[in-house]
Amino acid sequence: MRAGIIVIGRNEGARLERCLDSVRDLGACTVYVDSGSDDGSPDLGRRLGVEVLELDPARPFSAARARNEGFEHLSRLVPGIEYVQFIDGDCELLSGWFQHASKMLDSHPDTAVVAGRLHERDPNASVYNRLCDLEWDAPPGEADEVGGIAMMRASALIRSGGFDSSLIAGEEPELCLRLRHAGWKILRLPTDMAVHDAGMTRFGQWWKRAVRSGHATAEGAWQHGGGPFRYRIRETTSIAFWGAVLPAGIAVGSILIHPAALILLAGYPALAARIYRGRRARANPADSLAYAVFCTLSKFPEALGVGRFHYGRLRGKERGIVE
Repeated sequence: MRAGIIVIGRNEGARLERCLDSVRDLGACTVYVDSGSDDGSPDLGRRLGVEVLELDPARPFSAARARNEGFEHLSRLVPGIEYVQFIDGDCELLSGWFQHASKMLDSHPDTAVVAGRLHERDPNASVYNRLCDLEWDAPPGEADEVGGIAMMRASALIRSGGFDSSLIAGEEPELCLRLRHAGWKILRLPTDMAVHDAGMTRFGQWWKRAVRSGHATAEGAWQHGGGPFRYRIRETTSIAFWGAVLPAGIAVGSILIHPAALILLAGYPALAARIYRGRRARANPADSLAYAVFCTLSKFPEALGVGRFHYGRLRGKERGIVE
């Protein structure tokens, strides 16, 4: 009982059942936090014997809020808990990871977060699933961030103030930034950790995910870009240039100045080629090409996400979950 598990979810259906089945025999206190599901997920959790916490719908839902309230609930159930494994309801924890992660935190007292290799459940079902699997494949070692599926040291989480519940996305990288600033290390281990089920089969799903990513990037830069880490400044600048400034310049230049301005479109194949070369160290040519093309294309929905964040900020509009 030194380590507990927090599962968060919203309308995950059969994926949630697989998730809870993957952790039920670990002998750890498990809390499932539900964010307003209408598919019977809370009842499913109770039937499978886990502690269920249903969030009050009077406040905006977010993954950060779910993790924070789940951790508070777990801490009441198991006072003095040392480690907590966070996992989303669309994932399954792999055998051996829970014990391995606990031992790593035992032997690395300067480390706040450990994570392993996250695999996509069915990477060949669609190009979008394959892109997710490529995204999860990051080199092991000390990292700036590792994603929301990870085991964390409870004391570090408490001292940091937990996740920022005002964020609708990007809450884990933002927490890792604060942890690193406080002197903690973040480790990515060369160990299989979990299976993720993106279930993305349509271009619109991928597009909305990219919009969400752009929103999170802009929000992170707005919060911490002025600090010593220059957090998300480079990423936001890249999104703004490739997704908004350059296409606007090409359109205006080709219409008002000279059609030769269209030659600037060659910048996009050049960007894709640079991404391709960087990815070839960890993927085959076909996967590297798909990754490069979609990373380049993602600049446009990400730019919409950046604009959405700043438009909402200027209006003072309350932001809700992006599913």
